[in-house]
Amino acid sequence: MGADLVFEQLFDPESSTYTYLIGDRSLGVCALVDPVREQIDRDLARADACGCKLVHTLETHIHADHVTAGNELTQRRGSRPVLHRDSPVHCDALRVGHGDRFAIGALPITVLATPGHTPESISFYLANPGYVLTGDALLIGTCGRTDFQGGDPGTLYDSVNAHLFTLPDATRVYPAHDYNGARFSTIAVEKRENLRLANHSRAEFVTIMNGLDLPRPKKMDEALPANLNCGKPDPQSA
Repeated sequence: MGADLVFEQLFDPESSTYTYLIGDRSLGVCALVDPVREQIDRDLARADACGCKLVHTLETHIHADHVTAGNELTQRRGSRPVLHRDSPVHCDALRVGHGDRFAIGALPITVLATPGHTPESISFYLANPGYVLTGDALLIGTCGRTDFQGGDPGTLYDSVNAHLFTLPDATRVYPAHDYNGARFSTIAVEKRENLRLANHSRAEFVTIMNGLDLPRPKKMDEALPANLNCGKPDPQSA
């Protein structure tokens, strides 16, 4: 038998971050994807409401716009972070790479390497029901920036086309952010309509990304040092 799916999309208005509660209600286990420190109590309340124990926190990448709740959730509930195997984050974690599979109860999850926004960016594919959690690699109608944290536009173009746009067209795309109120898209729509990626060559995409001239994330100075220690506020205490 498959999992009795738990899937909730939760929103942090300050950073426009989507956090996802995923799990298996029948076995009473769940995980939070890209949890935000300021939303810990809300997210734990949702996990409790579905009768599930929090066993993992999944990070799609090292965020520059919010501090992860990963460390505090480990302290409060014993959950274990899931990170890219080459992530520089310092913590006890399940380290994964492209093609690896793990499960939350009976819910199988496949790891897809989607670097480019950051080198350690990964996406999480839930083949049944056909969802992919893309972090900042693929947003709704656009994509994550590539101008800091080791980002590279050519790498992002390659990884999206190789590992996301090859998924079934009906696959729902659930990103880590949306700034316009959209909740999900599909692979078919993004291949056809994404303003930066659709109908552009690799060279054209690189030119687009290198010309964005975006402002620096407001919380970057706080978020990056903390997130390198899985959300610990003082890196010296790690």
